[in-house]
Amino acid sequence: METIPSQPEYRSRRNREPFKKKSDAYGIKDSLKDVFNKYAVFTGRSRRSEYWFLVLFNVLVVFGLYLLLIPFAVNQSEDGLILILILWSLYMLTVFIPSLAVTVRRLHDTGRSGWNYFLSLIPFVGSIILIIYLAEDSQPGYNNWGPNPKGIGNNTFNFKSENNPSYSQPSYEEDAFKDF
Repeated sequence: METIPSQPEYRSRRNREPFKKKSDAYGIKDSLKDVFNKYAVFTGRSRRSEYWFLVLFNVLVVFGLYLLLIPFAVNQSEDGLILILILWSLYMLTVFIPSLAVTVRRLHDTGRSGWNYFLSLIPFVGSIILIIYLAEDSQPGYNNWGPNPKGIGNNTFNFKSENNPSYSQPSYEEDAFKDF
């Protein structure tokens, strides 16, 4: 019996390669690794998953610290309260810069300047507007801060030209806070 050459050979599941993770899958581990690898990078763009996984990670760590705080609060132990307060302060100091950087890059991904972060200083309304901005999907293709981190629309060449003056490649001589 002849087989058609274009048909793949049948193999049972035991002889097949194990399932591989898709190359574009982007989980919490990858997101947090990217955030901390770009510790103080305020230029470029970040995916929603980078930002929101960092928020989730921060909430879980702070919740864990508060759970540690409960026994000391019940026993009214000042030493324990001070220890937890020191741990919380050290953690907040550690994640402040990466959180600010990923927020600025996330705003860049939606096509907004990083200065929009200061909307959070407007009581209540500013924070809601900022959350809406941060939850928006990425702009497809290139924008003023670079290519789409998901790769959507990056194959179209819309660099700065007569037809599209909106995109310009940043130079190293520009002010460091221009894109902030």
